This record gives sequence, C-alpha cells and structure tokens, in this order.
Amino acid sequence: MREQLLSIIEKNSRIDLKEVAIILGCEEETVINELQEMEEEGIICGYHTMINWDKTNVDKVMALIEVRVTPQRGRGFDQVAERIYQYPEVSSCYLMSGAYDIMVILEGKTLKEVAGFVTDKLSTIDDVTSTATHFILKKYKDHGTVMKKRKKDEREVFTP
Repeated sequence: MREQLLSIIEKNSRIDLKEVAIILGCEEETVINELQEMEEEGIICGYHTMINWDKTNVDKVMALIEVRVTPQRGRGFDQVAERIYQYPEVSSCYLMSGAYDIMVILEGKTLKEVAGFVTDKLSTIDDVTSTATHFILKKYKDHGTVMKKRKKDEREVFTP
C-alpha cells in the first residue's frame, strides 16, 4: 500500500485523502496514519508546489553547477555537500557519478548574482577544485510535468 500511496501523492500532493482511500480501498484514517508515519520516518520529506515562473513577473535565473571536489582525509563528500547546501540560493544538491562529483541547482535574480555565488562562495570552499556553470534557459518538463502544453492545430484540412 505504501508504494501506491507514495505514487499517488507524488503526482498530486493536494489530492483529497477521501479519494486516496477510495482508490486504495481502505479507510481515510488509515491513509492519514500512513502518511504521518512516513513523514516521521523521513520517507516523505515535504510537499511542494511546481510554479512556471516564466508566466509570472518574477525575475528568476536558474543554473546547474557541476562541482569537482577533492575531499580531505577524514572528511567525505557529505561534509562538502552539507556546506554547499546550507546556502539559501541552493535549491538542490546531489552527489553524482561521472566527471563531476556534486551537482548544485541554484536560483538567483540575475546571471550576475548566480555567477557571483560561484566565484565568491562556491569556489572559495577548500575541497572544491573546479566548477562548470550551465544556465537553464527554458524548462520543457520538470518533475514529470510538461511546463507548456503544445497548442492543438486548429487548421482545417484542405483536400483538392
């Protein structure tokens, strides 16, 4: 039941719990208790709203920053990542395989602000050996959600 419940709320965290109970074939109280248990266990870490900022008047710049790290003896990647994700500008931080060790997703108001974070904060961390910044220009799909639906072609078909 847990996996089904998680799949349902992952797609729509605002779904009515009565509806979830009907889908799962159980009582609403069972769903509430299960959600509370998973929150306490750290399985459910939060509930988020996905916003298409391009449709607002808010200026927001997002960047994906690849970070190469050489952790010192006795300090692993976790300590470096913890230092990085403490900054409020950092929205996501992941340990990665491949050419870079840590991927950071950063939000700022301007390109200059994001670049300043990389030079003034990120590159000053002792264990960071190099970075590569990629600015996100447009989101097509985020967390499984298509950000802009394709317009339906409403032209009439002409056949001679």
